[in-house]
Amino acid sequence: MSEIKKVVLAYSGGLDTSIILKWLEDVYDCEVVTFTADIGQGEEVEPARAKAEAMGIKEIYIDDLREEYARDFIFPMFRANTIYEGEYLLGTSIARPLISKRLVEIAKETGADAIAHGATGKGNDQVRFELGAYALMPDVKIIAPWREWDLTSRATLMAYAEEHNIPVDFAQQGKKSPYSMDANLLHISYEGDILEDPYAEPEEDMWRWSVSPENAPDEATYIEIDFEKGDPTAIDGEALSPATIMETLNKLGGDNGIGRDDIVENRYVGMKSRGCYETPGGTILLKAHRAIESLTLDREAAHMKDELMPRYANLIYNGYWWSPERTMLQAAVDETQKVVNGTVRLKLYKGNVIVVGRKSATNSLFNEEIATFEEDAGAYDQKDAEGFIRLNSLRLRIGAKQGN
Repeated sequence: MSEIKKVVLAYSGGLDTSIILKWLEDVYDCEVVTFTADIGQGEEVEPARAKAEAMGIKEIYIDDLREEYARDFIFPMFRANTIYEGEYLLGTSIARPLISKRLVEIAKETGADAIAHGATGKGNDQVRFELGAYALMPDVKIIAPWREWDLTSRATLMAYAEEHNIPVDFAQQGKKSPYSMDANLLHISYEGDILEDPYAEPEEDMWRWSVSPENAPDEATYIEIDFEKGDPTAIDGEALSPATIMETLNKLGGDNGIGRDDIVENRYVGMKSRGCYETPGGTILLKAHRAIESLTLDREAAHMKDELMPRYANLIYNGYWWSPERTMLQAAVDETQKVVNGTVRLKLYKGNVIVVGRKSATNSLFNEEIATFEEDAGAYDQKDAEGFIRLNSLRLRIGAKQGN
């Protein structure tokens, strides 16, 4: 501990990280630098500055990373149509490598000896933060207070806060935050409280970003999304920045009851965990991206992408964004996206995302002359199918004759 003179703390200004700030000063007798990332969580991040100042912090970083997050993390992930265990759109997972990257950068800028985070010893985030940090700064020292201290319950945290005069927003009201929540441009997640019973239905007032499908408008909303090289660039013909695209799709999806998910997932550390997620914009984007790929991407390239996607999803979920294998897979995915250009028309209605049209002026592989049920003027010779089928059935016929 005596080797640690300065630490960069990933700081939200909430209960846990405020206690960690004071704990680091007391236990490690070190200077603390705070870093607060705005990645589109939908809440003001500036109050974290005031709290840090009130606790005597001199070096305070508050960074708006929304555009970088959407452009360099969310969009590359969606080029692969990434989804974990058939359900989870990885809203928390994909934010962690960016936070790790900035923590390491600030450590280098300030000459800090270590970084610190508030992830618990039971979850995935500790792995994601630390694998990312080690990949970018191999000799970095990492402090994870939840793996060291004896503050093992909310009561002990509150007692520590009171003892050290740490301001806690809800302490005066005596209220207990019912869920552990995490929000960014891609999603908001909920864990804990009644959700720890996987059979208990979430309360309706838990959901923050979306109306229930039952209460969504009775009239459908139609939108068009333009894609260039696999990335969305415009909505309804209006060019928008990556972060603004996510914000707009979140609003459209939430208004139409889109993006709710309730899943039990397999954490990397070995346990199963039940979580609820709202990912309205991501749900729309995934459907739209697959639609434009269906028109522009070669069959075998598309199928190979689908085969590689679960491996890619596991890498992100488990914290290996900065690994050589993720970089390799990304290069393969990005190569396929050069032709993924065009427009997708969607109908949003009561929790559903329905593709109603897709077009590409430059890269469509759909040939109406060949695919038509009408006269094709010789574009496709149906007699060719006979030899094609007989050749492909050869091994089956040989096996059948041998009784195999």
